[in-house]
Amino acid sequence: QVQLVESGGGLVQPGGSLRLSCAASGSTFSIRAMGWYRQAPGKQRELVAVITSGGVTNCADSVKGRFTISRDNAKNTVFLQMNSLKPEDTAVYYCSAVLPSERYWGQGTQVTVSS
Repeated sequence: QVQLVESGGGLVQPGGSLRLSCAASGSTFSIRAMGWYRQAPGKQRELVAVITSGGVTNCADSVKGRFTISRDNAKNTVFLQMNSLKPEDTAVYYCSAVLPSERYWGQGTQVTVSS
């Protein structure tokens, strides 16, 4: 099993920045990829960014050029640097870990972009 703990959410003004962190513990050696998803009220959960165990990254078109996913392998931690935040980025952000036959989710962290 894998446990995921997110941190770093909060309230920020439009144009501001936040950095989310996701610390993984447990069977981290089995993780093939980690990603960030978000879910706004009344909307489906959507992929924001993903990073594979080989370091390949991909981001949703809506956040390209503004968000960056990275990782610290020594600390089993994945980060989401969010810059130039917009009100439409407001959502609960979830960390996810993909293993060969299962997926784990964190508890979510709220990001609110508002003046």
